[in-house]
Amino acid sequence: MALLVEMKADQIKVVIFDLDGVIYRGQTPIPGAGDVTRWLGADGYQVYYFTNNSTKTRESYVELLAGFDIATDTDHVVTSASLTARYFAENGLLPATALVVGEGGLADELRQAGVRVVRRRTSRPADYVVVGMDRKFTYQKLHVAQQAVLAGAKLIATNRDATYPVEGGNVIPGGGSIVAAVATACEREPLLIGKPSPEAGRLIAHHAGVEPREMLIVGDRLETDIEMGRRAGLLTCMVLTGISAIEEIAALPPTSRPHWVIESIAQVPDLLQGRIPLRGDVQ
Repeated sequence: MALLVEMKADQIKVVIFDLDGVIYRGQTPIPGAGDVTRWLGADGYQVYYFTNNSTKTRESYVELLAGFDIATDTDHVVTSASLTARYFAENGLLPATALVVGEGGLADELRQAGVRVVRRRTSRPADYVVVGMDRKFTYQKLHVAQQAVLAGAKLIATNRDATYPVEGGNVIPGGGSIVAAVATACEREPLLIGKPSPEAGRLIAHHAGVEPREMLIVGDRLETDIEMGRRAGLLTCMVLTGISAIEEIAALPPTSRPHWVIESIAQVPDLLQGRIPLRGDVQ
């Protein structure tokens, strides 16, 4: 087993970090996050940051991480908003009009890709309704989105995270709560773009020039971060500083369990150096 652990750790060239619950909770950084990311860069690893949160642009996340003493650029930040914009650009869907139920980051990413963004009912029917986290969500927004879908617009969800971790071990409603309301009102299931869709993992592998098995995703949610990694063929590690608890793993099939579980991001160097054992209940 020790040989297998070393082999698995040795093959990793790219580390992908979820943000909320891994790098920080709310406005509070997880201890060791900055030190670990600098260690990874100095040791030759490529580092990416991947969040299901659609409220900010990639540029905003670069600034946010800089405030936590973590240096990166937009090429190494992936959000569910940027993935949604890429979906439109790469699938021949432009020009398109999208009614957006979400915040500024989602609207800005879509506009940059060439999508015509609207916020209310217009004389020109929307081709798509795109839903993400919206902290100013109202019944009126729900009604407008419902009517657009019933009139023929296709429903897209940036993510279905029911909750969002903040300081003190607390949670607040996530983007998935907004998506659930719209999907229920429309009686439609949305196309899901963010985690756990495996396309994002494959996209990062292509961008980094590596095979999926050479990447490690570090996340706090079994149903999104870890599931996306397993579906895309990545190695996976769950931290205990966010949403999912270690007790939840036993209920999952072996093919959906994380390869490693660590207390926090501070232990990532130990994992990569083969000092933390691979779980024996993983296939």
